[in-house]
Amino acid sequence: MRQSAHGSAETGIPQVRPTASRVPPQPVAADVDRERGVAAGGATRGEHTHSEQPIPGPRPVQRASVRGQILAALRTALVAGELKPGEVYSAPALGDRFGVSATPVREAMQQLALEGAVEVVPNRGFRVVERGTRELAELSEVRALIEVPVMLRLARAVPVERWAELRPSAEATVRAASTGCRATYAESDRAFHRAMLSLSGNEQLVRISDDLHRRAQWPLVGGAAGRGELMADAAEHTALLDALVAHDLDLVRALVGRHFAGAS
Repeated sequence: MRQSAHGSAETGIPQVRPTASRVPPQPVAADVDRERGVAAGGATRGEHTHSEQPIPGPRPVQRASVRGQILAALRTALVAGELKPGEVYSAPALGDRFGVSATPVREAMQQLALEGAVEVVPNRGFRVVERGTRELAELSEVRALIEVPVMLRLARAVPVERWAELRPSAEATVRAASTGCRATYAESDRAFHRAMLSLSGNEQLVRISDDLHRRAQWPLVGGAAGRGELMADAAEHTALLDALVAHDLDLVRALVGRHFAGAS
């Protein structure tokens, strides 16, 4: 999954070759302006609107879709280690790789900056934040404070058959871990935790926990988890689900505590 970054001959800024496919082309400014004029009830020269109902044009929606695709691709590149901690990446260089302009890349990077994944470097681009074990430990502690009490409460309240329905999700994490691809595993790992927490019926809890989980998945300086670590983490999912189905609350308490103690 890892791909090497190459410096640009003109800027010297590393570039990354993302695994995502090229994004559909963005609308040109003239098209967007024309559509906005119609949506506002105006008419472009030579057109007759009369009593026609204004129809919103699809292109602004497409731009939002492009930005979302770029954000997802950049998050994947972060987890996979394609965007390396401490390196600076420019929006134009990344835009060239994705086949889009620098604008949606810059907007996506601004979102990642808000999440703490990158920091803005004036006149250069964005630097991937270098994370240490202390930050990871702090994230794990916060996740445990939020999720462990909820999981223990759900273990007592949720019917066994509801836990059994999560079996495919738990098995999916094992398959993803067996690939050794951290980005693939990260998606299935978060999906499993979301599925479990969603049984609480608290959407805000699920959203906040998922955000903390995503942050905890960014690789540390010096490398990411290997296949063996991913397999061990996935095995804890299936063991926890077995304990929940068996309604073994003591084992659930022990497994949940152990899982978050080694969360990554």
